[in-house]
Amino acid sequence: MKPRHKRIALIAGGLTALSLAAALVLNALNSNIAFFVTPSEVAAGKAPLDRPFRIGGMVKEGSLRRDNLTVHFVITDTAKEVPVTYTGILPDLFKEGKGAVAQGRLGPDGVFAATEVLAKHDENYMPPEAGHAIEQAQKAQQTLKQ
Repeated sequence: MKPRHKRIALIAGGLTALSLAAALVLNALNSNIAFFVTPSEVAAGKAPLDRPFRIGGMVKEGSLRRDNLTVHFVITDTAKEVPVTYTGILPDLFKEGKGAVAQGRLGPDGVFAATEVLAKHDENYMPPEAGHAIEQAQKAQQTLKQ
């Protein structure tokens, strides 16, 4: 084999290995991405049905109900509401009327089955997406009232 052919084979092998590594990294990143969806977007049918996603907003007052380790509550952006179930221990700061983000899947019955629940950590914090969603929902309600 000529040195020129060896060089071409080495370059082709390197490019193949690099392509394979890039494909594996992109596949791993894609499987771990969880998109943020608001309750209004879930009601509009824009939520992914085949993969986990995050839903955020405020925990509706009076909606928190506990059955042993299973917790039922409603996430709202003041315009639409989505019922959520979660089995596990909730964060200490999780309360009604406060901001929360849940990660999981939407069931065929319209109930969001959460695998993880995050609560805001202080009085001034709210996830940027949840704050924006609540502002948009309030603006939409105001324009409907006028």
